[in-house]
Amino acid sequence: MDLSSIDLVTLVAALMVASTPILLAAIGELVVEKSGVLNLGVEGMMITGAITGFMGAVATGSPVFGFLFAALSGAGMAFLFGFLTQYLLSNQVATGLALTLFGLGLSSMLGQGYQGVRPPSTPRLDIPVLSDIPVLGQMFFSHDLMVYLSLVLIVLVWALLKFTRAGLILRAVGESHDAAHALGFKVVRIRMLAIMFGGACAGLGGAYLSLVRVPQWADGMTAGAGWIALAIVVFASWKPVWILVGAYLFGGMTVLQLKLQVANIPVPVEYLSMAPFVITILVMVVVSALRGPGFVGAPAALTKVFHASN
Repeated sequence: MDLSSIDLVTLVAALMVASTPILLAAIGELVVEKSGVLNLGVEGMMITGAITGFMGAVATGSPVFGFLFAALSGAGMAFLFGFLTQYLLSNQVATGLALTLFGLGLSSMLGQGYQGVRPPSTPRLDIPVLSDIPVLGQMFFSHDLMVYLSLVLIVLVWALLKFTRAGLILRAVGESHDAAHALGFKVVRIRMLAIMFGGACAGLGGAYLSLVRVPQWADGMTAGAGWIALAIVVFASWKPVWILVGAYLFGGMTVLQLKLQVANIPVPVEYLSMAPFVITILVMVVVSALRGPGFVGAPAALTKVFHASN
């Protein structure tokens, strides 16, 4: 066992990269749930974004187009979910699960022939001056654009929900769609926009996995990341700042267990592989218990069916 091989600088830098897919998917799902809709299809949208982003990047030679295709495919799948649940009034839980299964199957079919293919590299965005700071520069200011976009999204969603009229309307729809409808707000339209935003974010998270985190395509490469994103939304009590904490906790544990495997720690590799999931869940349970019931912030209309004639 050689723990001296674990470098703090590379560990923190790798943590930010590993956390980005979860962070993107979770912040998108938070917006969806704030509108009163539960979409359990995050895993399916992520894996679809992973393959479509990979295909787009390989076909065009540009990771930018890859991320764009991934966002569009995620939004497209989300639109399908929204149409079924908001217009045809299908059950949200069952439809979300079906979307995940559909995404897994679709990605497997589309991914045939892409095994072993390398995508174009995504360049790092070294922030002038800040990236030259010793230690801190490599840790925080020498990442690709998507890492910073995920952090910007956290700030924007927080500001949207807290300070803007649009955020107030979104929260009103999530708390009482009947009252929002009575005030003249287009509940279904607002929810559809939120759902598609969440799908685009999930698609971006999936593409980040296949283009940056593990630059290759493999069936089922999301490996439960969508489900972790869903759990983090609950852990965060539907608050953007805690989304960041939860995502970085899981990302940190994922990177740490890989570093421990390299250090030949005398623990079976199976235990190390499951450690990020187990520890993240335990921390979520403990923190939620310490907060008490006053911190629970689930939108009151979450999963409830809205019909304009009600």
